[in-house]
Amino acid sequence: MKLFVSLLVTLFAVCFFAKSSSAACYTMEQAEAEQGIRIHSELMVIGLNCRHLYNAYPEDLYQKYKRFTSKNGVLFADYEQKLYSFFTRQGQNPDAAINALRTGYANKISSDAATMRPDLFCRMYAPRIDKAMTMSTAEIRKWASTFFPSHPVKYPLCNG
Repeated sequence: MKLFVSLLVTLFAVCFFAKSSSAACYTMEQAEAEQGIRIHSELMVIGLNCRHLYNAYPEDLYQKYKRFTSKNGVLFADYEQKLYSFFTRQGQNPDAAINALRTGYANKISSDAATMRPDLFCRMYAPRIDKAMTMSTAEIRKWASTFFPSHPVKYPLCNG
């Protein structure tokens, strides 16, 4: 009987830890979703910070960002849904986790903006909004699927 209980406990522990470790990693789609949220958050900060320096008729950069958001709303909603499901399975509050991701990314680029002269920051980053405006959904997804060491995702990619 002790052997049976011991085996049962061991089997339970193996199953529990296998599930825990597999849940703490992203699929490629989830990693793309996080990167998509990062891109969207960064474009918002760029639009807000550069809207007065690059005030172009008929719309400033923040208005372009809002149009980009509207044009790609389905894609960003899909990204959020993928992350919502991931964080729910992790046992986290998904709304709070997604908000924390967005806030973290916005704070990072805001910090970059604070350390640069506004005209230099906008000269460097403002073209991203115009470039994003011309992208198809497939091109945005490719951008979000390209990972850079300087922009790591929160969780490692799952093996396999």
